[in-house]
Amino acid sequence: MIACNYAEMGFIMKFFHLSDLHFGKQLHGYDLIEEQREIIQSLMNAAKKERPDAIVIAGDIYDRSVPSGSAMALLEELFLGIDGLSNGSGELQGAAGLSEREKPIELLIIAGNHDSAPRLRYGSAFLERHHIHIAVFPPREEQEGIQKVTLSDGQGNVNFYLLPYTSVGMLRGLAGGERLESADDAVRFLLERETIDWSERNVLVSHQFYLHGGKVPEQCDSEAPRLYVGGLDAVNTTTVERFDYVALGHIHSPQNLGSGHIRYCGAPYPYSVSEAAQEKSATVVEFGKKGEVTVKSIPLEPLRKIQRLRGTLEEVASMAAGINDVDDYVSITLTDEEPLEEPKEYLERYYGHILEIKIDNLRSKKMLEEEIQDMQELTPFEAFEAFFKDSAGRQMNESEKTEFMAILDGLSDGRIE
Repeated sequence: MIACNYAEMGFIMKFFHLSDLHFGKQLHGYDLIEEQREIIQSLMNAAKKERPDAIVIAGDIYDRSVPSGSAMALLEELFLGIDGLSNGSGELQGAAGLSEREKPIELLIIAGNHDSAPRLRYGSAFLERHHIHIAVFPPREEQEGIQKVTLSDGQGNVNFYLLPYTSVGMLRGLAGGERLESADDAVRFLLERETIDWSERNVLVSHQFYLHGGKVPEQCDSEAPRLYVGGLDAVNTTTVERFDYVALGHIHSPQNLGSGHIRYCGAPYPYSVSEAAQEKSATVVEFGKKGEVTVKSIPLEPLRKIQRLRGTLEEVASMAAGINDVDDYVSITLTDEEPLEEPKEYLERYYGHILEIKIDNLRSKKMLEEEIQDMQELTPFEAFEAFFKDSAGRQMNESEKTEFMAILDGLSDGRIE
């Protein structure tokens, strides 16, 4: 456990909640390093103004388990920026420091499912001496607990429990004979092992898929497709509701789950066309005494926005004159009925960053309707049989057919839910 006492300074506790930075991510083939560097600068400017005690990042620092050199450089820039603000040096692109604050900003990071734990953990002992706390694994030995960082203000302690992305498989050794069947079982098991003083203010930082009242949170195309088999990888908010604030990562759309104290802050940049209309932000959490929590959002203005354009080829070309920045990323849907020759090459005269060009006309709609009709004519068994052949590269054998038919029978008579 790390303890940092700032109570004598009289400040109330304030921290930024961020997640899903996905350093190294590409958008339809475009490298987003410029955009992500701009986000770092925006965060430093916001920290300069808000003066948080801590910045919490709830997982998925990198987009890939083996990050590129440029992605790792971005994380270093983030570290240097926060260190510059803490020391009043303002090292990041000339940002003014917080010399009047006279205390460091604590950086609290957990690993997400995209992160490589060993790579993210590298140098963590050294970084901790510079107020950077990184948790990459859940407890795996009997003597281990969830990594805890305690900060203090005029109202007492605020305990941050750093719980990285956790699966049932990670806990097999620790659980021993206890049967864990779902992510909810795993998180509940770990929390029940902790001695938590609920009279103090407690924050859980977690990177999992959470459900509130069985309702699936809003998701974006930028999130990897997930198959929730019986909800096995979902955690119920009832498991964590006693915490004063739950800082979640994993979902890219900012949203509260139930009341405002359990929150996905969302990704700081739109990583798919489906996020074009979202206002990206950093969540700012402020604690008073026990039970007093204020949550607000600070908008993060992207270097390039994502815009959706729709019309005929010539209509879309003419729209460029009315757009403030034709260097924005654009997703284009063309409605021309006649065949088009090289529409992207033509439109690149007007737009600098075309993400995709889709066709939506009567011909394409008719083709789609015919495909859907063909699919509707398949029985569930035939549909799965075709899927199996496409995935496995072979036909189902008789044993597999019999097993799948048994599953269908179980679904139809209610034995399987």
